[in-house]
Amino acid sequence: MNSPLYEISKKPRSFLTPSVQRALVVLGLMMLALIALMVPVFAQSSSNPSGFEIPRFVSIRAQTTNVRTGPGTNYDVAWVFVKSGLPVEIIQEFDTWRKIRDLDGSEGWVHKPLLTGRRAAYIAPWDGDAKVALLAWDDKGATVRAWLTTKYLVLVDSCDGKFCAVSVKNSASEGRSTYSGFVEQVSLWGVYPDESFE
Repeated sequence: MNSPLYEISKKPRSFLTPSVQRALVVLGLMMLALIALMVPVFAQSSSNPSGFEIPRFVSIRAQTTNVRTGPGTNYDVAWVFVKSGLPVEIIQEFDTWRKIRDLDGSEGWVHKPLLTGRRAAYIAPWDGDAKVALLAWDDKGATVRAWLTTKYLVLVDSCDGKFCAVSVKNSASEGRSTYSGFVEQVSLWGVYPDESFE
């Protein structure tokens, strides 16, 4: 019988040393971990650039603020805010532009630096005969410090889901120049009914 000149091995031969194989496995695991960490970042950035919830309320920061028909300076100016501190609702984001809705339901785009997280609200704009109590503390039975009428602008310091701590400027010639106290949250446009913040 003739014997074979060479023997075919059934074991696969590796041209990599065990230490190189281990290094490649570790590198592969590190790449998978990095990809897993980046998935939430990509998911967040695809929903909105800021990462904050939409919709949300903010206020106009600048004294004069152009509201445009689209997200960029190449779009026409739809209207201009000529007062700062007015509440608006962000309903969409694109890059550094925010699509806002105002009290009247008008929508347009504002550049992000022209907005602030400082909260403001209007007193019951849906009721032309509104007369809302500014209370000394967060209870319906509290002493009334002032009566606020429809669309009166207030600065909102905090809300607990039922009452908001607010401050108001008195434009009348009599009485104090500013008042602070609590207003029932459902009486405000500029905060959500069950929203809590400090």
